[in-house]
Amino acid sequence: MDGPIPPDRPIARWVLISAALCSIVLTTGWLIADAVQPATYSPIHQTISILAGHAGAHRWIATTALLLVGACYLATAAGMTALRLPGRIGLAVAGTAAIGVAMCPEPVVGTTTQHMAFTTVGAATIAIWPALTARRDHGGCAVLSVPVAATVTVAFLALLAWLFIEAQTDGRVGLAERIDSSVQACWPFVVAVGLRRSARTAPARPVPEDASPAEVG
Repeated sequence: MDGPIPPDRPIARWVLISAALCSIVLTTGWLIADAVQPATYSPIHQTISILAGHAGAHRWIATTALLLVGACYLATAAGMTALRLPGRIGLAVAGTAAIGVAMCPEPVVGTTTQHMAFTTVGAATIAIWPALTARRDHGGCAVLSVPVAATVTVAFLALLAWLFIEAQTDGRVGLAERIDSSVQACWPFVVAVGLRRSARTAPARPVPEDASPAEVG
């Protein structure tokens, strides 16, 4: 069973920053990369992977963004000490996958097994990540409650299904991917804020009557 969230382990401010950067860097990265592409590139019908692939113009922009996003996920996973281990591992896997996508760019034509593996693992992991953070004893952090985590997970899986359908039909896969990734990348920040607030409002632990001065301090 879940143990209570320790009130003496608040989320540090740097974790809020790293969590916020997950979404900011990702969205800013593909917006800038989109702006420098030739007119033949369609952000509605073509993926972000192309921006970081060998067919993309100034591919270093999207590649750098993916590397930074991966690093932010890893840092956030390390700093969210109040989360259960599955939640922290899940976020670390998503970060590793983002770095893998950057390090295994798509060729000019087609894709590679490595790129598809990292893309698939990353997309699936970040979609189910809210469920990995859920706990019955959420210590006043509502975003970790089972109903909220389940609802958000269902919404994320619906976005992922939309992306899959668009990819299979050669439709608006670029639009679906941008909405899907940008929305999901915001959730670590929401969780970080919730954890920090719940730690601030948690009641102080009672001090035993027979505690020594050193234990009280």
